[in-house]
Amino acid sequence: MTRLSPHRFSVAPMMDWTDRHCRAFHRELTACALLYSEMVTADAVIHGDRARLIGFSDAEHPVALQLGGNEPDKLAEAARIAEEYGYDEVNLNCGCPSDRVQSGAFGACLMREPETVAACLSTMSEAVRIPVTVKHRIGVDHDDPRERLFGFVKTVSEASPCTVFEVHARKAWLKGLSPRENRDIPPLDYDLVHELKAAFPHLTIVLNGGLSNIEACLPHLETLDGVMLGRAPYQDPACLLDVDHQIFGQPQKHDSMHSALRSYRAYISDQLEAGTPLHAMTRHLLGAFNGMPGARLWRRHLSENAPRRGADLQVFDEALAFVEEQSLASV
Repeated sequence: MTRLSPHRFSVAPMMDWTDRHCRAFHRELTACALLYSEMVTADAVIHGDRARLIGFSDAEHPVALQLGGNEPDKLAEAARIAEEYGYDEVNLNCGCPSDRVQSGAFGACLMREPETVAACLSTMSEAVRIPVTVKHRIGVDHDDPRERLFGFVKTVSEASPCTVFEVHARKAWLKGLSPRENRDIPPLDYDLVHELKAAFPHLTIVLNGGLSNIEACLPHLETLDGVMLGRAPYQDPACLLDVDHQIFGQPQKHDSMHSALRSYRAYISDQLEAGTPLHAMTRHLLGAFNGMPGARLWRRHLSENAPRRGADLQVFDEALAFVEEQSLASV
C-alpha cells in the first residue's frame, strides 16, 4: 500500500508548546503525522545553543524545523544546519503576528512581501535537498483576503521552488490584537482556502486553523491535500490515536492512551537520567485523559508534584495508577 504524504496530517508549530518532549509524546500517539518544531529564528540556529534549540530524537521522524527570518543567506545557512541535524523539512514562518516578529519584520509581516519570501525560499532550496515549505495567513490587517492570499501564493510559487503552502485560514491583525487573540478573533474562511486549491491545483495546500478533531478534518481532505491541527492535539492528545487509521489508512500505534503513556515512560526515564526535569515532559501530558475517568486526579497530581525539585518517575507512575484505578472503577 502506498503511504500518503505526511502533509496529509500534521501538528502545527506552536511557541512554548511543540518542543522535543511534546513531539516525542505525540509520536507515541501517531506514527504517520508530520510533527513541527517551535519557530526558531535563523540567527538563533546559526549562533545559539543548537543542541538545546533544535535537538531532537530519531524517533520523532518525520519532523520539520520551522524557521523565522527574512534574510535569504541566513535562512539558507539555518536550513543547511537543519538538514545536517537530520530534519525532514524546513518551513518558513509567514504567519506569526507577535510583537517580536513585527520588530524583526518577519512572520506575518512577510505576507506583504511575497518577492522577499520567494527569494528566501529559493535560496533555502538551493542550500538543501530536503523540502522547503511555507506557513502563512490569508491576509494581514485590512487586506482583501482573496487579493492578498492569491497574490502571495502566485508570486511565491512562480518565483521559487516551493510547492507546499500551509494556510492558517484567518487574517493576522498586527495592531490591536495579541497573538492569543489572533488565534480566535479573526474569522475563519475555509471556503477561501478551498478556492485557492481550485486555482492552484498543482500545489500542495494544507488547511490550518480552528479544526477541533479528526472528524472535522475529513470533509476538507476530500479536496485539500492536508490538514494541520495545533491546539486540539495539545489540549486533547487522545485525538492523535486515530490519525494513522482514519487519515492514513494505517494501523494505530496504540489502542489507548494508557498504552501510549506506558511506552512514553521509557523516554521520560532516559531524559531524567540526562538531567531533564520531570516537569519539562509532564507539562505536555496534562490533557492526556481529557474527558476520561481520572482526568482531574491526573492533572492535579502532575501539576502539584512534577515541578518539585528531584521529582522522579514515581510521580508519573502514581498519576497513571490513579487514572487506571478510576477507569476500572467506572466500568
